[in-house]
Amino acid sequence: MSDPKILETFPNPAPRRDYVIEHTHHEFTSLCPLTGHPDFAIITVRYVPDKTCVELKSLKLYFHAFRNEGVFFEAATNQICDELGSALRPRSLTVVADWKARGGFTSRITAEWQPGRRKK
Repeated sequence: MSDPKILETFPNPAPRRDYVIEHTHHEFTSLCPLTGHPDFAIITVRYVPDKTCVELKSLKLYFHAFRNEGVFFEAATNQICDELGSALRPRSLTVVADWKARGGFTSRITAEWQPGRRKK
């Protein structure tokens, strides 16, 4: 089960400047909640930090925690976006998940987090 408490942060070294940080994880896996088959994705996290940045080893461990979780593409992508947004409180955050082909389909799910926007 994924746990946002895994995510560690460190102080933004340039808090007065808007700049983009982009991390891409090429080995994201989860399980289809209907079939139990593995799903594979490339997850790209793109954000403009405010006070903190995410530490990469913790981000890797956070992503690996999805490995045995049954979750739909859309839910996984939005969960990652919500949990990273809550942990980092960035100026902006976009998560793009490129899911590998299954049954002739590839899927790209994009979720955006904005400060002050409440989850429903």
